[in-house]
Amino acid sequence: MAQLSVGERMLSLWAKLHRLPAGKWMFSRLLGFTIPYTGSVRAKVDHLVPGHARVHLADRRRVRNHLRSVHAIALANVAELSTGLAVLSGMPADYNGILVGLNVEYIKKARGNLVIECRCQVPEFEERTEIPVESTITDEAGDVVTTATARWLIGPQK
Repeated sequence: MAQLSVGERMLSLWAKLHRLPAGKWMFSRLLGFTIPYTGSVRAKVDHLVPGHARVHLADRRRVRNHLRSVHAIALANVAELSTGLAVLSGMPADYNGILVGLNVEYIKKARGNLVIECRCQVPEFEERTEIPVESTITDEAGDVVTTATARWLIGPQK
């Protein structure tokens, strides 16, 4: 039996958990346990299908800076998380990927609960190729507070 790719394992676990009471919370905690630094902000995955991820970040003291807004690195962390979820879940089964760059633009102070969303399509390539993937972070009023472009190097496994 062929081993499942990271994206396939992630989608399989999501399918098992997300409809259960506290299932999204459990999935998010398992993800945070697997990726400890990302888990440090305790973001909650709200939606995951191939090529589309939506994550929530609750406003609380542990993610704030001295200006009482969400810290820039916490914003970069969840932006990268949303792109990783979307890319990895959308890749062909025999592909793998790695983040090779992240550009973040801070548009306004991020306050309150935030929604982080990424949509992408991962085309099939003959060789490893770098693709840009965009993520948007909005506040409770729907205002964009941060945008990020992650560069993922993806392609067939060797």
